[in-house]
Amino acid sequence: MNTPETSTNSESRRNFIKKTLTGTALLTVGGILPGFSAKSYGRILGANEKVRLGVMGVNSRGYALASNFALQPNCEVVSISDVDSRASEKCIKAVEKIQNSKPKDVPDFRNALEDKDVDALIIAAPDHWHAPAAILASKAGKHVYLEKPCSHNPYEGELLVAVAAKYKNVIQMGNQRRSWPNVKQALKDIQDGVIGRPYFAKGWYTNNRASIGIGKEQAVPSWLNYDLWQGPAPRRAYKDNILHYNWHWFWHWGTGEALNNGTHMLDLMRWGLGVEFPTKVSSSGGRYRYQDDWETPDTQVINLEFGKDKFMTWEGRSCNSRNIEGSSVGVSFYGEKGTLEYGGGNAYKIYDLDNKIVKDVKNDLVIDPRNKMDPSQALDAFHFQNFVSAIKEGTPLASGIVGGHQSTLLCQLGNIALRSNSILEIDPTNGHIKNNKAAKKFWKREYEKGWEPTI
Repeated sequence: MNTPETSTNSESRRNFIKKTLTGTALLTVGGILPGFSAKSYGRILGANEKVRLGVMGVNSRGYALASNFALQPNCEVVSISDVDSRASEKCIKAVEKIQNSKPKDVPDFRNALEDKDVDALIIAAPDHWHAPAAILASKAGKHVYLEKPCSHNPYEGELLVAVAAKYKNVIQMGNQRRSWPNVKQALKDIQDGVIGRPYFAKGWYTNNRASIGIGKEQAVPSWLNYDLWQGPAPRRAYKDNILHYNWHWFWHWGTGEALNNGTHMLDLMRWGLGVEFPTKVSSSGGRYRYQDDWETPDTQVINLEFGKDKFMTWEGRSCNSRNIEGSSVGVSFYGEKGTLEYGGGNAYKIYDLDNKIVKDVKNDLVIDPRNKMDPSQALDAFHFQNFVSAIKEGTPLASGIVGGHQSTLLCQLGNIALRSNSILEIDPTNGHIKNNKAAKKFWKREYEKGWEPTI
């Protein structure tokens, strides 16, 4: 099998990029910030030179990313951008304490993209901003570290693949487990045939999230630039139960638990089974626990078939935290000779067909998959260093945007199957939905006029 960033079939990957570029050929070069155009990545970093980073979105996960990147000896955080002035102030103080230099406070990240001192943009804003911000950064001549999911909808994912091919920059998705040492070894064991031919994978995520209640319209707080927060999303009134985390559960801005946490495990399942795009997708679920403003499922099962010989399923429970196989998050791979169980951290076990343990790989680092901000600081540094090495030395990415899009799309297709109440037939060459008008309506979102992402 090829390196983690690539798919198992390099020819089909090249064909997919070609088709994506063809499909976006009619798009104009312009975008949210007028005047952006293709720029060269000609500023070659020296061996001992630090990669200078701007960070967009630092209220929660972005705060952790900014702090962790600041800890890296070959990185320097030079700008912090957030629509919440309180979050910016807190993050700037934390980063300054870590690296002994103060990042600039740049409330609008688009201004940071004009700064020649910024080599790369770290994006940890809400999901509806992920792809549009990454596209703008690419067009401004910056590399991109993009939190999962890489896109809000499949259309944006394909734009990202096209923009990376066009501007030749480094875009790494935050599927950090792709760089964790023991997880890489676990997937290598599968590839080496330790459990025989893998044909089924089961992933899961559990939590016990509280109700978000019924929101009330309020005046926009003085510390918030709500217009910029909404960005490419059509405008809606500010309510008191949207920021800063509950946007995940509104289709308008978020993508539900499937992309919030399912992306990680579906990515590993795709890697382990050696697949790209499915042939059939179905999903069931709903909002069952509370009656409130939460729109996305709090309970969901996604099933994905890959031809006639491989299958995967993911179970998400946002409001019942009973573990599966002893873990709140994880994946099990089932093969002809045995099973590999992975519990979400940096450890795994392999069982034979008689349920006897044949390999037990342990790890002393504590992982808390339910920590919304920073569940695995030490391990994530491996992923960050892979990103830096790709920029400075051309090292292959652990989670490049082609694979990132493919994994994100699996979750998106599950949500589309659920929302359209249909079983999706999928073109396995590009992941597109076949012969289903109702489902195809969810392929792309509506955008606020003047904020549409283009390459």
